[in-house]
Amino acid sequence: MDLIKVRRDLHRIPELGFQEYKTQQYILAFIKQLPQSCMHVTTWRTGVVVYIQGTNPAKTIGWRTDIDGLPIAEETHASYASAHEGQMHACGHDCHITIALSLVRAFAMSQPKQNVVIYFQPAEEGPGGAEPMLAWLREQRPDLLCDEIYALHIAPEYPVGTIATRPGLLFANTSELFIDLKGMGGHAAYPHLTRDMAVAAATLLVQLQTIVSRNIDPMNSVVVTVGKMTAGTAQNIIAEHARLEGTIRTVNAESMMEVKRRIEAICAGIEAAYECEVSIDYGSMYYEVKNDTHCAEKLLAFAKTYDGAIDYLCPPAMTGEDFGYFVDAIPGAMFWSGADCPYNLHHAKMNPNEQLLTFNAQFAESFIRTL
Repeated sequence: MDLIKVRRDLHRIPELGFQEYKTQQYILAFIKQLPQSCMHVTTWRTGVVVYIQGTNPAKTIGWRTDIDGLPIAEETHASYASAHEGQMHACGHDCHITIALSLVRAFAMSQPKQNVVIYFQPAEEGPGGAEPMLAWLREQRPDLLCDEIYALHIAPEYPVGTIATRPGLLFANTSELFIDLKGMGGHAAYPHLTRDMAVAAATLLVQLQTIVSRNIDPMNSVVVTVGKMTAGTAQNIIAEHARLEGTIRTVNAESMMEVKRRIEAICAGIEAAYECEVSIDYGSMYYEVKNDTHCAEKLLAFAKTYDGAIDYLCPPAMTGEDFGYFVDAIPGAMFWSGADCPYNLHHAKMNPNEQLLTFNAQFAESFIRTL
């Protein structure tokens, strides 16, 4: 199997959440070429689930991969750069899919002892595919649920061969944040006849920064970031509308609830102070990735014995990942996989070292065969 070719094929066709039609077709076409005797393939929306019967199963092992891209204009200038304008595999999901396809091929060619289910999950980057996929599995296909589950995510900052994880919290709770303000626009020369949403939004942005500094225990990690603010249409027109877009990240669910409570209280104060209307949309919300202790320890212990692997007990990160819904329902663990790239995740020039493909495909297969 030419892993680099597969990854580059996929890199050319990034698609946004629940629009992964070409990606799904590619996955299905690849699987169709493999022996089918011990394998069952089904689809869910734009995702794919592959069940492989074990030779002497005592349990079912799950492996989850995400398949969507990001709304980013690629700047790698690679010969295999994205053919979809404004869309890119800037988070490494093309690598994740390639490794998962390698697992399907390996287990189709040589049956594992345990049953194995490979979940090709759409919409990880948004609006979130794990939670509805799990609901579908529970309600309609409980036969495809697993007893324990694993996944990887590439990490550009680590060298190829790094297996970095930890028992307990690995990734944070995350929520998108969109706040719209509506007042009354008008001529810049008559501000007293208007309700200026540029001023209201600026005040709101500053007040939001007090949540972490004044409402959260300093020993408790929380991030509230507003990355985008828009208001107005021209330099001599007072803005009738404004919009803030941001993200919330917390290390526990209770802190997420407290942050949202304070956002809503502050927005109510802005409404009263500026005589305007404020609406809040939390967008996609992802549950924390909290690794099962036993599963994470098994991963790290196996990495210690695996030739070429660099095992690393890493600190938790404020990154968000909807794999958290899987490990909240099923014992499992995710790990960072070294990708050796100077550009970080979600960067328009992020292009991982393709040596990670063979290493991680073989590592994951070997690990699953030991379970």
